[in-house]
Amino acid sequence: MTRKKVKLAYITDDSARKATYKKRTKGLMKKLSELSTLCDIDACSIMYSPYESQLEVWPSPMGVQKVLSKLEMIPEMEKSKNMLNQESFLSQKTIKAAEQLKKHCKENWEKEMTQVMFNTICSKGVVHGLNFVALSEINLLL
Repeated sequence: MTRKKVKLAYITDDSARKATYKKRTKGLMKKLSELSTLCDIDACSIMYSPYESQLEVWPSPMGVQKVLSKLEMIPEMEKSKNMLNQESFLSQKTIKAAEQLKKHCKENWEKEMTQVMFNTICSKGVVHGLNFVALSEINLLL
């Protein structure tokens, strides 16, 4: 049985918000535990709660210290190699989308020119309504 989609909005009722926070935190910790076990990775979580004075850590304070010390030992170049901020992420996505658009435009143009050539051949060589650029492209394709 599937769940209905949750509307992501601020929960105004304090008790409902606190209950949701507790459930989501528990679920997040479970997912982190599963990920750590299944993929054999070192993972940790530090959460500051507005409802409790102490922070929540997973798996334990010593486990968090171990993971963070491993992270600090990694050279800065290797850490930042695959890191993205929002600006670089969006620029990468924009560049990729522009490349895809260019590729699709080229494919559409080639299909259009093929259709024009086919129609020209079928109608005994009469070319109507084409501008000079289109005729030049057809000439290059031939």
